[in-house]
Amino acid sequence: MIGKLRARDIMLRDVIVAEPDDLVAAANLKMVRANVGGVPVVEGERLVGLITHRDILLAGGEALKLRVRDIMSKELVVVDEDTPIGRISRIMADTGYQRIPVVEDGKLVGLITQSCIIKALADHI
Repeated sequence: MIGKLRARDIMLRDVIVAEPDDLVAAANLKMVRANVGGVPVVEGERLVGLITHRDILLAGGEALKLRVRDIMSKELVVVDEDTPIGRISRIMADTGYQRIPVVEDGKLVGLITQSCIIKALADHI
């Protein structure tokens, strides 16, 4: 049963996002307030990157004064809404990524986190 689940079945739909021109300090505050470790970066609805607490730490002491575009990850692994949960789990296991954006025609439509996978397992075993 769980093997039949697709990205659309488990993804978060109300995704907190940052914009490339946001200050890193503002993006960091969004993440802290939402208790999340990273957020997709969008221009309009188009996914252009991802920023995480780890990116901020690696950028050093001056990071909070920079713009999101300066430190965000731009090379992303994404899936579409039809991607099976097994494929998404394999991507996470192989890459160590904790969040995978879900896109359709370049537009962000959702986000899958490790917690989404765990919840799906808990609901279906």
